[in-house]
Amino acid sequence: MKLKQLGTAIFFLIAVTATAQQKEITLQEIWGGAFRMEYLDRLRSMNNGTEYSLLKTDRTTGNKSIVVYNYGTGEEVRTLLDSKDIQGLDTFSGYDFSADERKVMLSTQVKSIYRRSTLGIYYVYDFAEKSLTQVAEEPIQEPTFSPDASKVAYGQNNDLFIKELTTGKTTQITQDGSKNAIINGITDWVYEEEFALVRAFDWNKSGDKIAFIRFDESDVPEFSMDVFGQDLYPKQEVFKYPKAGEPNAKVSLHIYDVPSKEKKDINLADFDNYYIPRLEWSNEKNILAVQTLSRKQNAVNLIFIDGATGKAKRVLRDEDDAYVDVTDNLTFLEDNSFIWTSEKDGWNQIYHYDKNGELENQVTTGPWEVTSYYGYDKKTDRVFYQSTENGSINRGVYSIKLNGRRKKALSPEKGTNSADFSADFTYYINSFSDTETPYIFTLHNAKDGKLLRTIKDNSALKEQLSQYTLSPKEFMTIPVNGEELNAYIIKPRDFDPNKKYPLFMTQYSGPGSQSVANSWGGANDYWFQMLAQDDIVIACVDPRGTGFKGRDFKKMTQNELGKYEVQDQIAAAQYFGDKDFIDASRMGIWGWSYGGFMAANSLFQGADTFEMAIAVAPVTSWRFYDTIYTERYMGTPQENASGYDENSPLSHVNELKGKFLLVHGSADDNVHVQNSMRLIEALVQADKQFDWAIYPDKNHGIYGGNTRLHLFTKLTNFIKENL
Repeated sequence: MKLKQLGTAIFFLIAVTATAQQKEITLQEIWGGAFRMEYLDRLRSMNNGTEYSLLKTDRTTGNKSIVVYNYGTGEEVRTLLDSKDIQGLDTFSGYDFSADERKVMLSTQVKSIYRRSTLGIYYVYDFAEKSLTQVAEEPIQEPTFSPDASKVAYGQNNDLFIKELTTGKTTQITQDGSKNAIINGITDWVYEEEFALVRAFDWNKSGDKIAFIRFDESDVPEFSMDVFGQDLYPKQEVFKYPKAGEPNAKVSLHIYDVPSKEKKDINLADFDNYYIPRLEWSNEKNILAVQTLSRKQNAVNLIFIDGATGKAKRVLRDEDDAYVDVTDNLTFLEDNSFIWTSEKDGWNQIYHYDKNGELENQVTTGPWEVTSYYGYDKKTDRVFYQSTENGSINRGVYSIKLNGRRKKALSPEKGTNSADFSADFTYYINSFSDTETPYIFTLHNAKDGKLLRTIKDNSALKEQLSQYTLSPKEFMTIPVNGEELNAYIIKPRDFDPNKKYPLFMTQYSGPGSQSVANSWGGANDYWFQMLAQDDIVIACVDPRGTGFKGRDFKKMTQNELGKYEVQDQIAAAQYFGDKDFIDASRMGIWGWSYGGFMAANSLFQGADTFEMAIAVAPVTSWRFYDTIYTERYMGTPQENASGYDENSPLSHVNELKGKFLLVHGSADDNVHVQNSMRLIEALVQADKQFDWAIYPDKNHGIYGGNTRLHLFTKLTNFIKENL
């Protein structure tokens, strides 16, 4: 008996000592980079399929080098290029090979324009000649090799140019480019943001033609944004931004013949050509594939255009009562048959069509979503993809024959798997994480998924985190408004079921999004752990309208953004508020961007449920947001005024009872600070007290220098003071 008591006492002492030694996460650590992860930087698979290249930086000298590694062994094979050996170039920040890998495009002095677009100075290095050629003296956009790498096409000052590398001759192939008026071959702001497209030109396979889209922005309203800077007077950024219901750029398609220098205008008037979100040359000589989209975005057309005659024909039309997503999944096989993904059977799946657009077969099928299409291997006749077959919050990697048979699970482990395949589909590098495991990068045989070696495992980060007080994410589904919604909660590490805790809900809730995912989180997850350290229960719920649970679940919010999602967040809070361990009088919610829109709406419309909310960079009326995103889900304000206005936080300011914090960056080119200014004015006129902060010259991400630490300190203090 005494021995048992002594053993118990020793165990208790060890437990107390271990707990006392556990560290607590701080904001300074989160935003100071204490929990950095290792990634594979700028990996390129080489054409031979057995090697890949990486960009390496010498930390002592700053030299950059392109180093080739063997897939199977991971051993360094050779250094292709080292900046210290290049005469006339001190360094470079990125690289892209020509198709034959005999030349490489080196980027320098790269500056961001918007989310995806950049300007930079570019050079071409010829490995055989050991020569360096500057593409243009001034900054350019999207330089792209011709198929034989004898030329480079690029955008500059809204026009397109071709540089001949052998002669050094530059030809300007468009002449009418003008700021805030005409753009050739490079997309406008809204295409870049919503169609994820910047380069709107493409070489054909023989390199004698370039297809490009021309944007006429003349009738698009301008948005102006003050940039305060450090000078005595602020300056003004003015750019074309089409808000919901307003005119978009008029787009047209053209084909430039390089030898003759003649331009052909392509007539797409018969094919719902309000938008042209994709263009690429197919594998059949001089057949250009273009996707067009109506303004409603409920039908996408795949158009084949004869580059010689300009004749266009529709080979496929994909329709939906709500909207059709534009993807990069179109893949042409050698016979010019093609692979396409669609939600037409209720779930996103892979389809195979012949070159005339006739359906050969549906490759994948089931009550789950294909979430990434990786490609087709002609040698083995297999399609590789990622899907939710192991659960909607998980991702697995699979292969399947083109005829839909002999499916193989390559990386199906519960968690999030994604694959990067070698050029010949012999190998793939799998990245895996779950809520307990930082990213692990492993090499696998693509034939059967067999593990060949571990490349990086972030074991140092995992060991570092073992010294901290961390709580697990507990996944569940909760019954809300007739649906089983995916959710998770994070409880304090020393959780006491007999104690009452405040609840803080995090969410995004946007169409097709997912916040409840079995993957390693980023900085915000460390923040949630920090809040849990302070005896706050964190909860997250993906409402109706979010993704990866089928077409009907995702698209049921059509024309009513913010209605059903708000109902679900309020009901979810009430569900958790009924738990014995939650203090239902101390519940809050927050979100950023769409999540900020939701947080404001949830507090205003759920005044008897939520005590506080934080909205960062929120949309406050969809009338203020861009055409492509907003009209995809809402139609135009002219067609759907009630959908826009009844679900706007501006319409519910009189209902505010709790504590509200509103935050925005003054230089947000995406969700304009106008949104917050209009909400501020509405709250003032409704005589509602609230807190707000504007971060000068910060964009939608609100970062730079000490900004994130300052922001999250403010958010943390607000939560602790008001929950």
